[in-house]
Amino acid sequence: MKHALSLILSLAAAPLMAADGMSAAEFEAYVEDKTLYFGLSGRPYGAERYRDDRQVTWSFLDGECKDGYWYEDAGQICFVYEDRPDPQCWAFYREGDGLRAEFAGDPTSTVLYEANQSDEPMLCYGPEVGV
Repeated sequence: MKHALSLILSLAAAPLMAADGMSAAEFEAYVEDKTLYFGLSGRPYGAERYRDDRQVTWSFLDGECKDGYWYEDAGQICFVYEDRPDPQCWAFYREGDGLRAEFAGDPTSTVLYEANQSDEPMLCYGPEVGV
């Protein structure tokens, strides 16, 4: 009986454990030296290149890129960019062959999904080229 109760409790806890976001080590192992393309509600949203030392480059796929870095804070992955010093924090989850990202741990807020990945850097023209 004691073993049956243990088994039932462990099975009941399994969905809760699966709901945990990726740790910094898991996230870093997954993204380093890759460019990930993200979608929102079935449409392209943006891309991010992940480099050594947790350095990143983000683009809304408009050719303009912003450099920044990421770090872990309270179980979330937070990003700071050159033009935006306030951190943008996300919880990342492995789903199927890709990632799902929930902004600031609020699943009713912005939820992005990995649409594609590449080992190649993304195209960056720079801010205000030709001005």
